[in-house]
Amino acid sequence: MNPLKASVGLPKFELIQATHVTPAIDEILAVNTKLLEHLIQDDAVPTWDNFVMPMEDANELLSCAWGPVSHLNSVMNTDELREAYNENLPKITQYYAEMAQNLSLYEKYKNLKESEAFGSMSISQKKIIANELRDFRLGGAELASAEKERFLEIQEQLSKCASQFEENLLDATNAFGLIISDKSELAGLPDDVLQSASELAEKESKKGWKLTLHAPSFIPVMQYAEDRALRETLYKAYVTRASEHEPAQWDNSNLITQIVSLRHEAAVMLGFDNYADLSLATKMADTQQQVESFLMSLAQRARPSAEADLAELKLYAKTKLGINELQAWDISFASEKLRMEKYAYSDQELKQYFPEEQVLQGLFKLLTSLYGLTVSLATAQVWHKDVRFYAIKNQRGDLIGQFYLDLYAREHKRGGAWMDDALARRRKGAEIQIPVAYLTCNFSPPVGNKPALFTHDEVITLFHEFGHGLHHMLTQVEELGVSGISGVEWDAVELPSQFMENFCWEWDVLQHMTQHVDTGEALPRKLFDKMLAAKNFQSGLQTLRQVEFSLFDLRLHSGIDIHKTSALQVLKQVRESVAVITPPDYNRFPNNFSHIFAGGYAAGYYSYKWAEVLSADAYSLFEEHGVLSAEIGQKFWAEVLSVGGSRPALESFIAFRGREPSIDALLRHNGMS
Repeated sequence: MNPLKASVGLPKFELIQATHVTPAIDEILAVNTKLLEHLIQDDAVPTWDNFVMPMEDANELLSCAWGPVSHLNSVMNTDELREAYNENLPKITQYYAEMAQNLSLYEKYKNLKESEAFGSMSISQKKIIANELRDFRLGGAELASAEKERFLEIQEQLSKCASQFEENLLDATNAFGLIISDKSELAGLPDDVLQSASELAEKESKKGWKLTLHAPSFIPVMQYAEDRALRETLYKAYVTRASEHEPAQWDNSNLITQIVSLRHEAAVMLGFDNYADLSLATKMADTQQQVESFLMSLAQRARPSAEADLAELKLYAKTKLGINELQAWDISFASEKLRMEKYAYSDQELKQYFPEEQVLQGLFKLLTSLYGLTVSLATAQVWHKDVRFYAIKNQRGDLIGQFYLDLYAREHKRGGAWMDDALARRRKGAEIQIPVAYLTCNFSPPVGNKPALFTHDEVITLFHEFGHGLHHMLTQVEELGVSGISGVEWDAVELPSQFMENFCWEWDVLQHMTQHVDTGEALPRKLFDKMLAAKNFQSGLQTLRQVEFSLFDLRLHSGIDIHKTSALQVLKQVRESVAVITPPDYNRFPNNFSHIFAGGYAAGYYSYKWAEVLSADAYSLFEEHGVLSAEIGQKFWAEVLSVGGSRPALESFIAFRGREPSIDALLRHNGMS
């Protein structure tokens, strides 16, 4: 039996082999194509049951075969799996692109929209049909035949380019390894980082310590390594990944040009001035001008703080650290030293209070307080021994969601943190399909006989991704197309995730999720107060950094001639207008900006700041009624989490907050009010 051809359900990860991919995908695509032909030729009046449902069933079956393959390609990348993935990616892309261009299917949806039955459909069903009609237009269904062929070529090329971009970045990251034989060169690094580096060297039968560009190694070096030359070496290796400074086969420079050019061509074919306008057609924000105005307003608010932050850091580095000219590889190091001096604690000290199990217990306790949920370990096949599987039950004891948790960084695993859906909530006759999520992070694994210890930033990341997971798992919508995060505007999808981050700064939450790894002592209130005092440390610099990335993304997709103005030139122009820190000329940030070139954030990276306004304002209602208010928690569940994409995100926000969003709470949270 081919495990990828099984019926819809939890993936059989222990059985999946690269050789299963092509036979399964070919068979399912053949069956689905035949079904679409039947639906097109059927003379019966299209209804939800005889037209929409069969298509959803077919596409869900394909998703349940391809989804695990795509997931494994991100978390357990092998040469064999990568080859199978790249062989089948064009087929998947072509299938969906051809479906989006199919004028006969488009007409069926139009007829359904105009039928008498439409009036009696549920809100969710109406929203799905409206979304489908929009997506047919954006998918090229109204193009002439010759244009459709070119549009399809573009979609296939973009899919290949995105996959290659991510592979190049992963390969470039994995390829770097620096063996240090003299321990004095590692002065300042925490013991657990040293032990982990020693274990990495030992795996390669080498003496000494191995440093890598994976987050658990790279970040501590930049924060703690006293050796300035060592910091510079790792910094340069990190910011030049997948660029012309690397072997040619990993250079993403030409891919960036191709991607931007192809996106622009596709947008113009659909009648848009540029790709940014096309991207905004499915988002909360209406125009580029609205987004740019929002970002520039934030930059204006943040700049005085950022300039003060930088001046303070430069002075401290010069007078206390002997660094006369602060360089990019000094910033994290000097910032950590300055924070320790100002607030009398370090990330490393704080990390000892956040062992993995205690953090998870605290997170699950929060879910009980807000939503009456209980989380417990469950059983499922997993792709790695470190992965765990959990079940979520409501107050009545009903199973309402499940999730995989893959927390640790490792080789052949894509960097960063993300949530993805394995199964969506959906009604199937008398049964409800339980939603299942993948929650993936890249934290430091356990070292020696100690459990995994998380920095406070990593705790925030975990809460962030869990917020996405709750959005997916707590939906009450029963139609696939708008269940959970499906159908939610991209610039609103970060609302539940960023909302969850706020709880990481609450004493009533933290005191239940901390326990010193050696003494068992809970986080002292005095240390928490220091954390709180330092919460907005360098928030001006951090805000400008996000604005810089967002403006770069927006302007890159605003119709520039990428063959005449390179991505680096666009970034330089943005930095000249908003940044206070300019990195070295060799920095190739665009070449590893996978969010916009290999993810879903193209002309949408601003969504993080846009949704932060929504999340801060939503959280302010908890602040007014008590941050652990079960009443407000139930309201947030009912009006935001449960409705998924069944109505516009702005309507959901207003239903919860009682008014349109205001920027005031965000400015207050960031110390810029």
